[in-house]
Amino acid sequence: MSDNDKVKLTAPLKDSDIRTLRAGQNVLISGVIYSARDMAHKRLCEALDKGEELPFALAGAIIYFLGPTPARPGRAIGSAGPTTASRMDNFSPKLMANGLKAMIGKGARNDAVRQALKEYGAVHLAAMGGAGALLSKKIVSSEIVAYEDLGTEAIRKLEVVDFPAVVAYDSYGNCVYDREGI
Repeated sequence: MSDNDKVKLTAPLKDSDIRTLRAGQNVLISGVIYSARDMAHKRLCEALDKGEELPFALAGAIIYFLGPTPARPGRAIGSAGPTTASRMDNFSPKLMANGLKAMIGKGARNDAVRQALKEYGAVHLAAMGGAGALLSKKIVSSEIVAYEDLGTEAIRKLEVVDFPAVVAYDSYGNCVYDREGI
């Protein structure tokens, strides 16, 4: 499949971007996305519960479930493969309710997340597990913006160019994992 066959997205996303996406489509993402894993998700949700300001705007945001390795000299980031998405299932609906439009991870999501994707008009994207070194080449800058004490799980602002992913769950309730043979 050539890059011409892929949907090009620019982050942050708009509702109109989300509504055009269907499960199974290949996308290329450019713009600013954020990395966050389990502990960062927990802190974001705790901050929302307390009415505190978040370290980045959730409106239209994409969160990549990522804990990268250290960058080699001359690189923006180390290996940047996706983390298992179900680890964030308890937190994702609250973040979507507050404007999050897309998540990137690997593997299936639970029913509460699937319902929240439909309710809030969001998508879950899958990145290729085991391809962290290749995916890191699509990240052109990386800057810690919150929770530095979490080490590799700190929230990072990432600038990406043509970052590849597949729409695993669309905002209409469709899922690639529901298809036979997958």
